[in-house]
Amino acid sequence: MGLTKTEIFTDEQNKLAVMLKAMAHPARIAILQQIIKTNACICGDLADELGLAQPTISQHLKELKTAGLIQGTIEGVSVCYCINPVVWDMLSKELSGFFAAYEAPKCC
Repeated sequence: MGLTKTEIFTDEQNKLAVMLKAMAHPARIAILQQIIKTNACICGDLADELGLAQPTISQHLKELKTAGLIQGTIEGVSVCYCINPVVWDMLSKELSGFFAAYEAPKCC
């Protein structure tokens, strides 16, 4: 059986790709920005803040949680979400290293 495309890349490359893919939607960026802005767990007010339907918000939250970017806690009948600090820190360090490795070529 042949290799899947992800098997030829390192674990770090695959993890970074999963997180960036999860972030690659304007609604998800807006959700992350809102969570960061409030600096607390967010429960049901994202739909009001962003002007999107609750099922749409829920789907985007699921993708962000699956990628590990956010974490949730159940409080009664609602689920509250916040940034996953361990993953967020790792993503920040990976992207900083990724961008710092680039040096502008002298040929262009």
